[in-house]
Amino acid sequence: MWLYRRRFKSAASKEGGRKVIYLMLFLNFFQIGLFSIGGGYAAIPLIKNRIVEVNNWITMQEFTDLITIAEMTPGPIAINSATFVGTHVAGIGGAVVSTVGFILPASVIVMTLAFIYYKYKTMSIIEGIMAGLRPAVVGLIASAALAILVLTMWGEVSGINITNTNFISLGIFSLGLLLLKRFKPNPIYIILGSGLLGIFIYYVIPLL
Repeated sequence: MWLYRRRFKSAASKEGGRKVIYLMLFLNFFQIGLFSIGGGYAAIPLIKNRIVEVNNWITMQEFTDLITIAEMTPGPIAINSATFVGTHVAGIGGAVVSTVGFILPASVIVMTLAFIYYKYKTMSIIEGIMAGLRPAVVGLIASAALAILVLTMWGEVSGINITNTNFISLGIFSLGLLLLKRFKPNPIYIILGSGLLGIFIYYVIPLL
């Protein structure tokens, strides 16, 4: 009987802990979804703040990998990121609550704002709000992109200098940027090509 009670309390404790994790995932991604003004890419710095810096659920390296995987898979990058983090932290249940938490506020806000915008879009105050939000959104996206760029080129070290520069990553980045700007191909081709190039450089060449 004592052993049965001990096992029951242990199972209840685990179940309670899992519910707390679900609640934390839901609330954090609800907050991210609530303030993700400007689309999926604008959510990246918010996800980084809540998931990497505040809760320490994943490392910055894992966050960079997360963004890469989310970009490669079909669907909006922010929703894919929420699903990925939820799965990493609490399995399938975590993926569900994270995704729902992220989508819920955006769905309500979009329907509300769509109604207001189409009814009052000629009002100067609405035009002023939109004009003020655009540069702020660009700044948010640029901040997240810069953090990922620094990690990719110089790693999780303090200071940026020539000695710790990853020239292979720099070359792949420069080549991808040049191809996108010059020929404007489908980004999927750039992603696939970069992946194949990475396999060749980091896996095939060391075997030779």
